Amino acid sequence: MESNELKPNTFFVEVSGSGLPEVDGLFVPSTAPPVESESGTVSTLGYWNGKLAWDRADGKCERSPALSYSNSYTSWRICRRDGHLAYDITCEDELPPTDREWHVYKKGVAPAPKVVLHHFDPREPCPKPNVIFILGGPGSGKGTMCQLAETQLGWTHLSTGNLLRAELQAGGPTAATIEEYITAGKLVPNEITVTLLRNAMEKATRTTGKTNFLLDGFPRSLDNMEGWYEIFGRDAELPRMLYFECPYEVLEKRILGRAKYSDRSDDNVESMKLRFDTFKAETLPTLELFKGKNKVVEIDASQDRPTVYALVGESLAEHTDQDLAAQPLTEKSEMLLGLRPYPKRG
Repeated sequence: MESNELKPNTFFVEVSGSGLPEVDGLFVPSTAPPVESESGTVSTLGYWNGKLAWDRADGKCERSPALSYSNSYTSWRICRRDGHLAYDITCEDELPPTDREWHVYKKGVAPAPKVVLHHFDPREPCPKPNVIFILGGPGSGKGTMCQLAETQLGWTHLSTGNLLRAELQAGGPTAATIEEYITAGKLVPNEITVTLLRNAMEKATRTTGKTNFLLDGFPRSLDNMEGWYEIFGRDAELPRMLYFECPYEVLEKRILGRAKYSDRSDDNVESMKLRFDTFKAETLPTLELFKGKNKVVEIDASQDRPTVYALVGESLAEHTDQDLAAQPLTEKSEMLLGLRPYPKRG
């Protein structure tokens, strides 16, 4: 591959947990000039042996770059500041693996470090997310459409309920407060909910490079919006909203149909009525707020799923990678759209 065909190295690598101060830290795109490597490959700026390469952020390694690929040994390697090899992993991956344990070399220490790939410089503020709020009554299909947009269109689907449950399970710093409120049947404080959303978006942006987010079921109330303003500021541009409009009779029929297969305790007529009444009382005022600012796209969710999905795709097209959108439907997507039956249990 000619050097002028190589894409610039825009990734950053964070290494932690090695126990070696001269290894742990941030690795930045290499500025090493073109040179012939040990396998005879002429490297270019930001590359070594034809693959991306990194120097230490706090001072170059004597053998530059400090995180590079060896064609001779078909392995990625992390060097100490003195140039000695500390860790390596045998593979032909285009980027340093983050999902497997590295081998501890004689100049390293056990255990092997954790390696995290950043799409943006972690020393700089995270790029702003492109957010779309997703609202609709229980059974309107918004969760299904969010899954499809994630699978087929490359958007990131975040649910506040899932984030709260994950924080509880992980025993995070706010887990005790979350458990206290949920046990008492109260809404978790806005500051916690919106902070979890912000952190999840920032982590996804830095580790995946994606900035398009669908926030499923948020904001549930005007009070939620106040929490959003507190974290993101009132001067920040208000996100757009997709609202899944669906008559109560259709929602009820869907929920009762879903109850035959789901394990959800709230898939029954009584719970459905309570959820719908709460939705009307608390959530619809936020819809009116967004309508007043011309920030709402209303989608008739009473139609069949392929039609609704097509409308969702059109609404998201401005920020969607059209090469992704043109890809054939996955098996999972076909099942979500009702075009393929789900495999029978047992």
